[in-house]
Amino acid sequence: MGTLQEDVAGDVGSVPHCRTCGSTRVTKDAWAGWNSEAGLWELETVLDQEFCHQCEADTTFVWRRAETVPSQKVQELNDRFRTSGQGKGSVMITSGLQEKGGAFIVAAVNAVRTFDDFSEGNDPWGEHDFGAVEIEGEKVFWKIDCYDPTLTMGSENPANEAVTHRVLTIMLASEY
Repeated sequence: MGTLQEDVAGDVGSVPHCRTCGSTRVTKDAWAGWNSEAGLWELETVLDQEFCHQCEADTTFVWRRAETVPSQKVQELNDRFRTSGQGKGSVMITSGLQEKGGAFIVAAVNAVRTFDDFSEGNDPWGEHDFGAVEIEGEKVFWKIDCYDPTLTMGSENPANEAVTHRVLTIMLASEY
């Protein structure tokens, strides 16, 4: 188990482990319902029985902090969307940026796509969700917000593409 600390079930970054052997190859009984609109199964109810595939027996979960933090996956998904447009999402250009004209917008989008100057100072959570670039002497900010698929609230898990719609907003710093 090393340096893993026990957490409360459901804490961000915590992972269920078998209390007996420590394996993460565990399952829990649940009900899923088919969502015809989304074309996938959606979890409806999680039941009580917990099972370990390593022990091949019923178990009780112990929740521990994951060795790989979810922010690394969020970073990968944010970078992929920002740099190549892959994944579910939208790009928003503010009215101030639009007023600068087509050539300025193209330059701003290209600068956002190629931005790689992340540091502890501008990316404290390591999610690559904000940056600043300069275009023709004008400071331009960009940010990525993670919403649920309906865009009505924040994503319950930005590290899970199936439940996340990314919104990349590009704006003049003066509009922030």
